[in-house]
Amino acid sequence: MSWLSNRRRAKPGVDSSSATPRQVILRNERRGRDTRHLWAYLDDEGNLHIDGQDLGPATAPVSDDGEYEWFHTISHQDLPQLLGLLGAPADADLLDVLERKWSYARSYELEKVLRESGIKVDLVVV
Repeated sequence: MSWLSNRRRAKPGVDSSSATPRQVILRNERRGRDTRHLWAYLDDEGNLHIDGQDLGPATAPVSDDGEYEWFHTISHQDLPQLLGLLGAPADADLLDVLERKWSYARSYELEKVLRESGIKVDLVVV
């Protein structure tokens, strides 16, 4: 399971539980007064998190305060299947695949793949 190697290693003598997870930016856009952000990381259990935040007037249909945030979590057990759907081998470095092939303009397609995949995606919206 090489995709579990996506965590930054703690420095010698530092508790590994405090190691910062590697995070990749999938979207960082500005259009007028609106900004859109999307990033991904793996937690300590190897689950994938894809979190997003939109700010600005374009959020008005879903937010009274100009901010919309959401958090997707995909179980580590489903990541080999996800990698296959993304066109990568099951043992590929997931965060590298996301960063190289599914970021910026393709991040919208990534969200569509997740919606249509049949993979269980836990969603929290704030």
